Amino acid sequence: MDQHSKDFLYKYLNNHSPTGYEAEGQKIWLDYIKPYVDDTFVDNYGTAVGVVNPDAPYKVVIEAHADEISWFVNYISPEGYIYVIRNGGSDHQIAPSKRVLLHGEKGIVEGIFGWPAIHTRKPGKEANPTLENIFIDVGAESKEEVEELGIHVGTVITYEDQLHELFNGRYYSGRALDNRIGGFMIAEVARRIKEEKDYTPPFGLYIVNAVQEEVGLRGAEMITQTIKPNVAIVTDVCHDSSAPMYNKQLEGDTKGGRGPVLTFAPAVQNNLLKMLINTANEKEIPFQRAASSRVTGTDTDAFAYSNGGVPSALISLPLKYMHTTVETAHADDIENIIKLMHEFIKQLENNHDFRYIK
Repeated sequence: MDQHSKDFLYKYLNNHSPTGYEAEGQKIWLDYIKPYVDDTFVDNYGTAVGVVNPDAPYKVVIEAHADEISWFVNYISPEGYIYVIRNGGSDHQIAPSKRVLLHGEKGIVEGIFGWPAIHTRKPGKEANPTLENIFIDVGAESKEEVEELGIHVGTVITYEDQLHELFNGRYYSGRALDNRIGGFMIAEVARRIKEEKDYTPPFGLYIVNAVQEEVGLRGAEMITQTIKPNVAIVTDVCHDSSAPMYNKQLEGDTKGGRGPVLTFAPAVQNNLLKMLINTANEKEIPFQRAASSRVTGTDTDAFAYSNGGVPSALISLPLKYMHTTVETAHADDIENIIKLMHEFIKQLENNHDFRYIK
């Protein structure tokens, strides 16, 4: 990864873009991608799109989602303690002792998830963190002082943690790799295609950074109605089940550093999946396999089950500790997903028909 890419990676990943409030991150993403595309647009809810060859009738999407899990202020006690509800799949068990940023009307307010000291808890009778008992302390001593800071019911809250590297860059670790690392990867694909000397896509290539995946694939549902693509490649994260406490019989056997994960599922179009596998084999890109029952749980489902059925496939990045502030991914897998998407696009013929029966 060159310095230009790494600078973008850190700036983009360290930005706070909670579900429903992705705009600042989308500005960073659009600023980076604009030199590598012919056009850009943003829809009403904030999904950002870069387009190469926008006048072409055949449309190919590569997609990631931009939002990160977060919290909403739900109740402020008379004593000034703040109780929360989820915005996406935030994990209540990791909250105690974490630093947070409350995105108030008067600017950012720093706070902490408090927790009673170990000295005051009885072994075997300790309360576990739950949505009912976790709370935020901003140093206020009353509800009125909290409100004077510009914090109210509905204020969104993110964790403070930033991106860093482990083992001399072997892994990247931080909050919001799920799935802004996907936004980074699709932007890098656009960059490499632009810098390709002997290749220009014969079709329209839509690089899509969708909002609101964490609350039900909503951004992808909206943008697929706008673009009406002919084929979609979605990138998201999956579990790196090599870490402790994962059950491979339930989660599958996937490990960081062994390559992108290609998913078999009803939502995944088999001819498209075979083409991805063939591309990986031909270009000697390592990959892993996974299976999903019924749905993938990613934006793949939103593309596959819309507009009469868009041939869709999922390329996943193995991720340790999903939905924590130390989500961890192998640098080689990031590079190989970029490479696989890039090589797939180069070999795809214009107007390719993916139907099983013709």
